[in-house]
Parts: sequence; structure tokens; C-alpha cells
Amino acid sequence: MLIGRDAERRVVEQLVAGARVGAAGVLLVTGEPGIGKTSLLDEAAALAGGLRILRARGAEAEREVPFAALLQLLRPALSSLDRIPVPQQSALASALALRPATPADRFAVGAATLSLICRYAEEAPLALIIDDAHLLDRPSAEALLFAARRLVADPIVMLIAARAHEPHPLEADLPRLQLDGITLEAAQQLVQHLPGDLVEQLYQTVAGNPLALLELADDPDRLHRTPPGVPLPVPTMLAEAFVSRANRLTPAARTALLVSAIDDCELGAVARACAELGVDVAVLEEAEAAGLVAIRDGEVVWRHPLVRSAIYTSADPAERRTAHRAVARTTPDEDRRAWHLSEAVLGADDEVAAGLVVAAEHAAARGAHAVAATAYERAGRLSQGVQDRALRLVDAGEAAWSAGLAERAEALLADALMLQPPLSVKLRAQEIRGDIEVKCGSPRRALDILVAAAAECTDPEVATGLLADAVGACFRLCDAAAGLGVAHELDRLRPALERPGPRIMGMLASGVAKVLAGDGGMDQIRAAIGLEPSDELDRDRRRQVWMVLAALFLRETGTGREMLQQAMLERREQVALGTLPGLLFVLARDDATTDRWADAETSYDEGIRLSRETGQTTELAMNLAGMAWLWSHEGRAECQELAAECLRICAEQEIHLGTLWSLFALGDLELGRGDPAAALPQYERLVDVLAEYGLKDPDLSPAPELVEVYLRLGRVDDAKRVADEHSTLAEAKGQPWSLARAARARGVAGDSEEDFLLALSRHEVTLDAFELARTRLAYGAWLRRVRRRVDARTQLRLAVEGFDTLGALGWADQAAAELKATGETARRRVPSTADELTPQERQIAVLLADGHSIREAAARLFLSPKTVEYHLRKVYTKLGIHSRTELAEHLGRT
Repeated sequence: MLIGRDAERRVVEQLVAGARVGAAGVLLVTGEPGIGKTSLLDEAAALAGGLRILRARGAEAEREVPFAALLQLLRPALSSLDRIPVPQQSALASALALRPATPADRFAVGAATLSLICRYAEEAPLALIIDDAHLLDRPSAEALLFAARRLVADPIVMLIAARAHEPHPLEADLPRLQLDGITLEAAQQLVQHLPGDLVEQLYQTVAGNPLALLELADDPDRLHRTPPGVPLPVPTMLAEAFVSRANRLTPAARTALLVSAIDDCELGAVARACAELGVDVAVLEEAEAAGLVAIRDGEVVWRHPLVRSAIYTSADPAERRTAHRAVARTTPDEDRRAWHLSEAVLGADDEVAAGLVVAAEHAAARGAHAVAATAYERAGRLSQGVQDRALRLVDAGEAAWSAGLAERAEALLADALMLQPPLSVKLRAQEIRGDIEVKCGSPRRALDILVAAAAECTDPEVATGLLADAVGACFRLCDAAAGLGVAHELDRLRPALERPGPRIMGMLASGVAKVLAGDGGMDQIRAAIGLEPSDELDRDRRRQVWMVLAALFLRETGTGREMLQQAMLERREQVALGTLPGLLFVLARDDATTDRWADAETSYDEGIRLSRETGQTTELAMNLAGMAWLWSHEGRAECQELAAECLRICAEQEIHLGTLWSLFALGDLELGRGDPAAALPQYERLVDVLAEYGLKDPDLSPAPELVEVYLRLGRVDDAKRVADEHSTLAEAKGQPWSLARAARARGVAGDSEEDFLLALSRHEVTLDAFELARTRLAYGAWLRRVRRRVDARTQLRLAVEGFDTLGALGWADQAAAELKATGETARRRVPSTADELTPQERQIAVLLADGHSIREAAARLFLSPKTVEYHLRKVYTKLGIHSRTELAEHLGRT
């Protein structure tokens, strides 16, 4: 019977009841040792009658065993493995060592876990109960966190218990229930055999901790050894009590307990290791009689995790090493043998280090990169040779980075570099450090690291890769001068490149850097895109983005879009979430410069969510800036919040490109509201930033907007000067998008109809509907001012229609006001109910309207099918429709 937890029991009961009717629930129960977390989970299992139950418990001995907890949890559900998408089947089977290992993104196992538990729950509601989550192996914990975040409309309840104040992945952002001590009345009920005044004293001493109450009730004399009024540190007190009880056992029983503490608790394995030490496993009956363990179903079950850790930490170090050697000699698992041997040796040991390297390789192949990092690190520390040590520490750093552990990766790589490794190892370490800095740290530090590494490199292909990454850092930094220097070095290396992959990458990176500096580059990008595709570059997930990013620099119809969509599809099929935020940003930026604004918002939204989840602060800033820019054109005040968050990140990490776009967004918001005075300081600050970093790419300049602002504020000379300066840059770049905006600026500043007509002709070979509507508005307003009302109406009608279609309502209002001034009232678009869809609802609706099944949509979006159905019902309700056919018609996908 659960005593003193009525309120907590009701919380759990409601979550279980929700699962019965298809409302998913997740709860993380936290508290100090002995507070009653396990008892609450046991009560939840008792309440879950009629539900399928999957249980797992973390164990110290298995924290470095890849996916040990996940296998323990999912084993009964593996009969449904062949019912989930094939790539996810492969990832999960590989992770659980059910099939030969295949390389997988670290999030693939999480997506597969979500799919599997949702499939398993289709036959009956499901309860997932995970105890001692702070002791889970990290890959298992990350997979469960991935699934937990995405449970919405499934008949699943996930209950997790973890010790408070101990870091673990599951403490991230899940709903939480903190357990505190029970009430005095409950304490009196729990230890009712003791006098009331003693119970009250016990209660005050341990702050109502139930396990501590029970332990002290068996040893009340301990109170007399404690200063009055001083509360005991409960974990320490409990550990001492358990050790004291163990010390009363025979030496053989203590040895058997120690072996059980370091092994997997399977009684047969414990017996074999005990036999190595000349101990009969039957002596565990003493520990069982002492209430420290129980023998059930062929396993040694500890009364509490603190018992296990207390037995291990209180043992003499020599005794622990002896026990680890015994377990290593008797375990059939090579990887476990390597771990135990690493605990048994003193000093360096190359043979043990080699075994750990093999264990690390096995873990990495299964997607358990955090475990691999620990194995590589330990192998490095045990290696006698300095070069071996450095290489293994670099391997550890790379594995830690693959696991998303940026700070740990940085520390490991720094340790490796202090050993002055061979050049090839040093360059690999610097390449990884550069990637970490670009995505999670400072692009400035990344640039310095990568350029210095390339200067030392003697292999032109490796140097090209390093310098291409450096251009990526320059792009985010907006450091045009540094980028141009890197471009010249890339050009110098190109004749020595034989393979097509490095050659194409070098040309693209060099071209982009030159564009940013206003030094040509467009022909180079176009030439690189026109070369034969490189399978080698296509397989490089990190650097393939150059193919799509460079293509979009052209801003021409027909370039880059198909390549980008193919890259997105491949990443989704491979569940390569780590690379998706960057690709989503590029896709959204492309959509935002066409008439696909709703699609752009969907991609930015997903990019923001995945950037937060994967810890990629640079990509988060870029997606925030892009969304702010888009929302500013729609006149949405929320863009200011996005821009503020982006500006904070960019200031901390020197992501100047995000700063530029955020300032652009803030200026555009005010200009779209018809407030040029409020827009002016944002644009002028943006101009200052461009000048500070030597950026001469006209596409980053707000000059056309400034021309309009200056004219509205009566600063005619400033408007003409800015228009002329901008035209020079646009002519040098020679791209239609740049030339169209420049011609419009000249038309506005110089009252030149020829320039307006030239701008419209340039727009014909671009896809930017917003810029086209801006030009029609400016031209129509000019025609009205020169009293050509009939001609003005044609342009202004099209401007109103263009802005309305996009959802740029502030701009549509301005165009409608100009049209009304000609004597005609605009026929405005009636807002569509599709405009009310959230980005995720629209994403789901588009996939289903395009003919994908619910399960296919779920797999692509890393959601459960029930969650897709949940959102689809909301879509149908908002749109007032009842079928896929109507959905396709409503979204124009037929």
C-alpha cells in the first residue's frame, strides 16, 4: 500500500486514464534517494490494469553498455519491429545488436523507438515505466527523450523516475513531478510500532524520507549519535547504514555482493565470477537475509540502488580490481570484457586499450556515440604510446561530437592536441573543432582554427575541405575580406585537385566568398553546378549543403531547387536530424523568395524546433532570422521576439549574418506598417554593419528600402545617392534579382519610368513574388503622381493581388490605398481558412494532399501516426472539409 502519496497517485492515475482514451502522457518523477519514486512507479503499474506494460531500470553496471536499457524496455515489443519503416527497422535492430551494425544518425534510434512503441500500442494502450533513469546508458536515454517529446495523441503513458540533482538527458524539458518527504501523519502510519515522540524526532531528522524512516526505525540509537536539531544528509546516512549491514556479513558473502554490484546481476554470471574467486554464490543468502538483496527469477535484485553503489564504493580498490578481473574472465561478451579489464588494470596497458577501441567501434556502428566516446577516451588514457593516445583521444572527441556533446568533444580534442600528434591527426582534430565552433560556438574561432590548419596541410584535397569550411564560417561572420583571402587560396589549390568532389566544393566555396565581397564569383558557381555530379560530395552530409546553398546564390529559376528537395528527402529517410536544420534553413530561404511563403514558414518552424533539440545554436539563429524576416513582411509583431532572440545569440557568438537579417526584418516590419521614421534606424544600423565587415553583396543591402524611406522623409539627395551606389554593386554582380531591386530604387529616386520597366523585365526571370509586388506598387504610385491613373490602376491592382496572395497584408493595404487614390476600390482577397493552419498542421496537410499515407507522413516528420491523425482532424475542422480529395483541392495540390 502506498502511504502518504494521495496527490501524486491522482496525477499518475489521470495520466493512465488518459492513455486509455488515446491521450498520451509523459511524466518525470524526481526526488532524493529513498523518497518513494519506485513505490510510485509500482503503484502506477498496479493502476494500469488492461494496459500493456514495458519496464526498464537503469543500472550503474550498464551505463556504458550501448542501448542496454532500451533493449530491456523494448524486448517484449520487438515482435512489432517489422511493422515500422525499413530505415528505422535497420537503425533499431542495429542499435539493439539484433542485426549486423549499420551506420545511423544518433536520432534514428529515437525515431525508431517512437515508431515501435506506437505500433505496439495499436493493439492495446501502453505504459512505459522507467526507473532510475539517471543510471541509463546515454544512448537509451536520448532515444527515450526523442520519443517522449513527440507523444501527443497516442494511447501511451511514459513514467520516468530519476534521482534529483544528477544530470541525465531525460531531465531536459519533460513534465516533472518533484517528490518531497511524506507528512508527519503518513510517517506515523509507516512506522507505527514506534512511540509518537520518537517518530516525530525521526521525521524531523530525515525530512520525511520514507526509506530513511524505515532504516532509522531499525536503529533508533543512531539518533543519539546525531547532534539535536541537525538534519542528516539522507543519501550518506542510508549508504552508511547499508555498508554497516554488509560489514556484518562473512567475507565470502561480501565478495559475492561486490561481484553482483559490478556485473549485470544475472545469477548465472555472478556464480561464474564468484567461482573464479573461490566463492560459492549460495552465500548471497546471507545478504538476502540482511535485507540488502533478493534473489528473484534468476537475478540478484537490490533493495535500492544506493545499496549497490554503497557496496561498490566502500570496497577496497584492490578488491574491486580483483572482482573486475574475475568478471572479465567469465563474461562471453568481448566488449564487456574490455570494460571490466579497463577497471582492473593499474597504469597503461596497450592490450586492454586495444580491446576498448574495438568496443568503441562496435558502439559507434550501432549509433551509441556517447558510449563510443567514453571507450575511446579510456583507451587513450591507457595507451602507452603518445601517438596512439592522441589518435584515440581524437576518436573520442569525434564520437562525443557525433553524440551532440560539444563541450566534452572540445575538451578531448584539446587534450589530444596538447600531445603534439602527427600532422594528419592534428588536422582531423582541427577540422572537428572548426565544425563544432561553426555550429555551436563562435564562427570567428572556427575561421581561425580552419585557416591555420589549412596553412599547415600538405594535401590539397584536405586543405580544400578545411578552407571550404572556413568560407562557411566567413559566411556566418559576414567577414568579406577574410572570405576573399580564403577564396584566393582555394583558387590556388584547384589545379592540384584530381577528384571531382573536392574540385566542385572548392569552386562553390570560392564563388560564394567572392560574391559576398562583391568580387564576381557568379560564373564560378554556375560552372561548378554545371559539372558532372560527384557521388563523393553527395555522400558527405556535412559539406553537401554547398551544392544547394551555392545554387541558391544565383537566385535564378530552375537552379538548386530539385537538388535541395532530394537532399531533404534523403535526410528524412536516413533520420539524419543533425543535418536537417541547415538544409531546412536553405529550403525555407528559397521558398521565402518565391510565392511559397506558407511552405517557408513550415520549414523555418521545423528548423527552429530541430535546432533547439540538437543544440545547434548557429542554425537556430539563422532559422530565427529567416522566420523574423518572413513574418516582418506579413506584418506580424511576433517577428520582433524572434529577432530579439536571434540578435542575442548572434551577439554572443558573432553570427553577423543573423544580425543582418534580423535588422532587415525589424526595418521591413516598420516600413510595411507605413512608418518610415521607425524603419530608418534599423536600416541605417544594417548599413553600418555591412560597411564594418566589408560586405558588398547587393542582396544583403537595404538600399532599395532606404531609398523609399529617405524619399518619404523628404531626404531626396540621400535617396538618389543610395540608389546610385547600389546600382553600381548590382551591375557588378549582374544577377536579375539584384538588378531588379536596383532598377526599382533608381525609378523611385529619379522618377524614371524606364527604370521601372527595366525592373519589371528583370523580375520575369526570378521567382520573388514579393519583390515583384513591391516594384508594381512603387511604379503604380509613381504613375498616379504623374496623373496616369488608368496605367496606375493596372499596376496597383496586380500589387494588391500579389501582396494579398502572399499574406503581406500591410503592404496590400498600402497598395489598396494608392489604388483608391486613383478612384478605384481594390477587390481584396478573402482570407482563407488555410491561413489559420499552424506550420506543423500545414506540413502534415501538404504531405497528405500530395498522396502520402499517414504512416509515410509520420516517418518523414518523426511523429507517431496517431499524432498525424490528431493534427489532420484539426486541419479538417479548420478548413471545413472531410476528405483527402477536398484537402488537395483546398491547398491547390491537384
